[in-house]
Amino acid sequence: MGLRGFRAAGALVVVLFFAACAARVPVAPASLMPLAGEAPDFVVQSDLPISLSTGYTRTVPAKSRWRAVGALPQGTVYRPVDSVFAIEGRQIHEAYLVVRGATLQGFYLPGEGNYSALVTTLQIPIHQGVQR
Repeated sequence: MGLRGFRAAGALVVVLFFAACAARVPVAPASLMPLAGEAPDFVVQSDLPISLSTGYTRTVPAKSRWRAVGALPQGTVYRPVDSVFAIEGRQIHEAYLVVRGATLQGFYLPGEGNYSALVTTLQIPIHQGVQR
């Protein structure tokens, strides 16, 4: 193996090392409950960047529309309409927003039935009462 082969192998080892070090998304089991009443859709007015405890950042895009699909003790669960939202750690997880009032509490991960709390909650710039 020549110098080029050693460099390529070294680069591969470095990439695999950092991939293995990615933090897991912290989760707790969650049971999605039906909504007590109807909740209106909402639209996010401006981009909302979210710094995750995993070191990754995700942005809830401006003009994205969200629909209530259930509830957790932490708040109402909203799924994106006509798009997919995901959070990332060691793996990528489809994520729904968990909102109390106009504050993002964390994420419901529908594929696993888990909840992932934000370290610091965030105010969401929303326009509520959007008709379906």
